[in-house]
Amino acid sequence: MYFCFRNLKPLQMKKTSIILVVLLFSITTFAQNASKRIKEFNLENKVAIQGYDPVAYFTLKKAVKGKSSFTATYEGVTYNFSSQANKDLFLKNPSSYEPQYGGWCAFAMGDYGEKVEINPETFKIIDGKLYLFYNAYFNNTLKSWNKNETNLKKKADANWKKIIN
Repeated sequence: MYFCFRNLKPLQMKKTSIILVVLLFSITTFAQNASKRIKEFNLENKVAIQGYDPVAYFTLKKAVKGKSSFTATYEGVTYNFSSQANKDLFLKNPSSYEPQYGGWCAFAMGDYGEKVEINPETFKIIDGKLYLFYNAYFNNTLKSWNKNETNLKKKADANWKKIIN
């Protein structure tokens, strides 16, 4: 990209300089944010939710395995989708479909602030947000979450904020 400052008036130069600084800062911040998300999110082979379709939780009210032929990346995190329609919905508003707490178990995040694996088929939608839970070896943490949801959610929000910031 070539840009000539010689033909700009002082006020134009100042505005252009400010725009360039803001643009550079935005690009740097995005790269740092994406890097942090990749490091902290629950990813398997760089794919979130063990390849399950994040949109299907909302539209079909069930866990549906995504296909590697329908993928999208949002701020460094890759998602698989079961259809082009779901991918398109995601791309319109990605943050509304992403799982909370980077895709880690919501109960564990709230109870002791730890990143614990999940079973993608054990989930709950709360206030339009996706929460995932550990469910194996006779331990379904969704049941424990439901007993103290309000308190656990507040603690999980605070714990995740410490991890991601």
